[in-house]
Amino acid sequence: MKIMCVAGLILGICVAGAAQAQDASPAALAENALAQFKTAHEKLEKAEIATDRVKALTGVIQAYEDGLEAMRSGLREAALREAEINRKFQDESGQVATLLAVLINLKPDASPAALVHPTGPLGHARAGMLVSSITPAMQEQAEILRAQLQEVSILRELQNEALDVLEAGLKDVQSARTDLSQAMSNRTDLPRRFVADAERVQELINGSDTLEAFASSLAVMDVVDGTSTLPDLDTAKGRWPLPSRGRILRRFDETDAAGVQRPGWLLATRPLSLVTSPWPATIRYQGAFLDYGNVIILEPGNDVLIVLAGLDEVYGDVGSVIPAGSAVGLMSGTSPDLDAFVTNATQGTGAGLSETLYIEVREGGKPVDPAQWFANEQ
Repeated sequence: MKIMCVAGLILGICVAGAAQAQDASPAALAENALAQFKTAHEKLEKAEIATDRVKALTGVIQAYEDGLEAMRSGLREAALREAEINRKFQDESGQVATLLAVLINLKPDASPAALVHPTGPLGHARAGMLVSSITPAMQEQAEILRAQLQEVSILRELQNEALDVLEAGLKDVQSARTDLSQAMSNRTDLPRRFVADAERVQELINGSDTLEAFASSLAVMDVVDGTSTLPDLDTAKGRWPLPSRGRILRRFDETDAAGVQRPGWLLATRPLSLVTSPWPATIRYQGAFLDYGNVIILEPGNDVLIVLAGLDEVYGDVGSVIPAGSAVGLMSGTSPDLDAFVTNATQGTGAGLSETLYIEVREGGKPVDPAQWFANEQ
């Protein structure tokens, strides 16, 4: 009876292990990350000779950001899967050892004395039947263990390959960020709607004690339109992508832990994340403002402003018209080294969404819920 209980338990573990061994999601995630990094690297090589270098480098950084997210997921899931398999090995090794001990204790005695004894032949037959019934389960167990060992081997190979690709990728994306900043400084091909009145803007800054007051004043500030026009905003509502990858911490007019309400969204992002314009827009202001860090204010249409605050770097010239998806700045922070990235990814800690971008949309000089304009909240 004890043998059958142990055999049944092992068989149950084998079936469960087989089902999980067929789940290749960690390996698939790792392979997907490698593919995204290769795509990003190809884009980087093409950016060297691209006519529109700014657009090309923006695409490179976004591709690397996608690859880094996929790499985080892949490394994390691979580490979890390997730990799960190791735990199964430890659990099953004890159960197999127990089973073998029982088999040894019940090994049939084929001596003449055992056969002559009244219960000898019956015990001999029963032991033979038990061994015969358990053998297939043991064979299946061996096959499952072999498959799990092979899965661990594949995961480790993918992890090793990922480390090589990741090391190059972290260097490439940092280089691309630097190149983008330089390319933005050298850019002269954008159309302009007006020439900035620096003195007038400074007067507005000096007379504003809040970002809301400054944005309201800027909204009604007269500008001399040039020849460039902006796309109609009638179809824009509910279609804008978020300006950066991240997760919303605070929503429109939501009170934070300090009891402060803000008429916009607070978006948590990773360090050095790229920030882009969600729609073709005129740059109305860019630069530092009070304690908000660097701020950029975009005008996608008449009486509509997008306020982005908390950036470390801002790009573009006031008065110029930028296409949708154009880089307008970078978040602050430092790039992780290889060891820190791997440790944080596998443990699911550190280097998370540590930076915050404030997003405000204003219509007619008044703030409105950004949910009316942005397609995705996460």
